[in-house]
Amino acid sequence: MKPDEIKKLDAFFKRTFRNPDMQVKARPRKTDSAEVYVGDEFLGLVFKDEEDGDYNFSMAILDIDLG
Repeated sequence: MKPDEIKKLDAFFKRTFRNPDMQVKARPRKTDSAEVYVGDEFLGLVFKDEEDGDYNFSMAILDIDLG
């Protein structure tokens, strides 16, 4: 993803979830997606659908996290 897309997504996540600790970061070796974090904790990936320009957020929820 381009830096301007990552910046827009970062602002979107912070605003939508009302959490200034959320961050969207470029992936080291991938250009089709970005990583989403809260502080140092990895939350998931956001992908861009090149056909229609939409973004998809994918978050795995581990069984151990549910308690």
